[in-house]
Amino acid sequence: MAVRVQTADFDVGAELAALRSGNPAVGAVASFIGCVRDMNEGDRVGGMFLEHYPGMTERELEKIAAEAKARWDIFDTLIIHRVGELKPLDQIVLVAVTSAHRGEALAACEFIMDYLKTRAPFWKRESTPEGERWVDARVSDDAAAARWDAGAAR
Repeated sequence: MAVRVQTADFDVGAELAALRSGNPAVGAVASFIGCVRDMNEGDRVGGMFLEHYPGMTERELEKIAAEAKARWDIFDTLIIHRVGELKPLDQIVLVAVTSAHRGEALAACEFIMDYLKTRAPFWKRESTPEGERWVDARVSDDAAAARWDAGAAR
């Protein structure tokens, strides 16, 4: 289980290769890459600034990954989340999960992303033509995370 919060970009191919290397039991690698969009809520977005509390953020991400490992039969997880100034097209987050079979890996990856969107201690500020604004979790993000609280599994 690896968690990194960083300003630098990441190489998805290299990260996925490293995650699965050395384990011939890996039959599935599920991943999600989140990127900065140029539109949000109908407004143009010129960039985004992500803030966090060092130490606390990593501990929360580790808890999310540990919960996924407790719920599904998975081998390993990787969470990389960027902070600082980001522009449209930049990668923000990589979540990857390895397991023997796709179903476990896909469900755990989706669970981790749903929890990252709603529970991870990041604060996002967007730059729009009208000025800067803080970004809250969407109602749809809260609903996605809530189904896991209810014990839903795919």
